[in-house]
Amino acid sequence: MKILATNDDGIFAEGLKALVSELNNIADVIVVAPDRELHGMGAAVSLHKPVRAREVAPLIEGVKSYAVEGTPADCVILALGKLAKDKIDLVVSGVNRGLNLGDDIIISGTVGAALQGYVHGLPSIAISSPLSDNPYFEDAASFAALVVKRFESGKIKANTCLNINLPNLTQEKIKGAKLTYPANRNHTDTVEERYEGKRQHYWFVRQWVNKPTDEKTDTWAIAKGFISISPIFVTPANRGHKAISDDLCAELFDEFKRL
Repeated sequence: MKILATNDDGIFAEGLKALVSELNNIADVIVVAPDRELHGMGAAVSLHKPVRAREVAPLIEGVKSYAVEGTPADCVILALGKLAKDKIDLVVSGVNRGLNLGDDIIISGTVGAALQGYVHGLPSIAISSPLSDNPYFEDAASFAALVVKRFESGKIKANTCLNINLPNLTQEKIKGAKLTYPANRNHTDTVEERYEGKRQHYWFVRQWVNKPTDEKTDTWAIAKGFISISPIFVTPANRGHKAISDDLCAELFDEFKRL
């Protein structure tokens, strides 16, 4: 299996390095990621300017790695269209430093990169760990590798994009893995008016809403100490498509606990 690894934290982010290290144990990996942190880019594509890429020192020995002056989605398009010499089988984006839950997926570059792989016909995973002083990147990377194996075995349908988030807990304290859907509204957006001297500008402020109550949502799962696995569908052909079962979520978690 050939895997494209990318992110929106930048090519030298620790979460990406942890992910590549884990995936390199089970597959052939190529890394194509932004040359800098690009949060909040969503699925934006650079249509009106050139996109440049350069090969950089491998994140993990033997793994081809490219830094791109472009968005996370640009990285996927460039990898699939030019940089990857062999056919890519699956796209994994992350491990993001910060959760991507609910309506965050609209603006998330991590999710945007995974969706770009998905619309190119590839199974894709976006995986994120909480924003903290000690993020559990290795645990998230290990869980991502388990999911990759289920794609490879056919237990997860190939025409699927999964958004996976881990709670801010050690492996021993995580309660399980839940099949979820993105919460409808997990932030409130406000606009603040500010000044630099006499020059007016605006500042967008996002704040969490009240504690989640819908037990089927990603925000509820994370708040209660579970791993959230949300299938994301963007094509009409996938309506009614059962990508992954509750039983498979439990199976993944059981294997994760044995690592």
